[in-house]
Amino acid sequence: MGLKEEIEKYVPYNEQEVVDKEMMLYYINLFEDVLTRENKTCHFSASSWTVNKDKTKVLMVYHNIYDSWCWTGGHADGDEDLRHVAIKELTEETSLKNFKLLDDSMVSLEVLPVVSHIKRGKFVPTHLHLNCTYLIEADENEELQIKEDENKAVKWINIEDIEKMVSEPHMIPIYRKINEKIKVGGSK
Repeated sequence: MGLKEEIEKYVPYNEQEVVDKEMMLYYINLFEDVLTRENKTCHFSASSWTVNKDKTKVLMVYHNIYDSWCWTGGHADGDEDLRHVAIKELTEETSLKNFKLLDDSMVSLEVLPVVSHIKRGKFVPTHLHLNCTYLIEADENEELQIKEDENKAVKWINIEDIEKMVSEPHMIPIYRKINEKIKVGGSK
């Protein structure tokens, strides 16, 4: 199944997901290059919401650009298999090796604003990330390492403390939504 079909099949959890799903499908139909950063308006990214076995903690990184604790993730860079992208980014950003994808389907989708910034000495204009998130389980005792060019820290955070730790207000409802979905036992 291709990315467009996966998004069409996705059952939105709330109004934010209804609207963001519509936007994603609109941009897929409008642009031919939504899988690459060549598209300066919007492009796909993938994230992982990595929980411990008890689902009481989430693995987060302190992101250099966003200056906030956040999930792991990154750009599709041409890869339509966003599960692969989410897993690759999780491994790169934390050095985690032992984990499992809890559901083959995405747990969340969202259109996220990215403000202009400098990355590796180059100006990156304000744009949108068409983001798909996957639920992953990992051992909270596995040794972690930071990826210095992207983050300053990596750690497990109690789910109840996430909202106090995150300094990006627009991300709090997204993280809250995913945690709600996990509590009710669904990932769709």
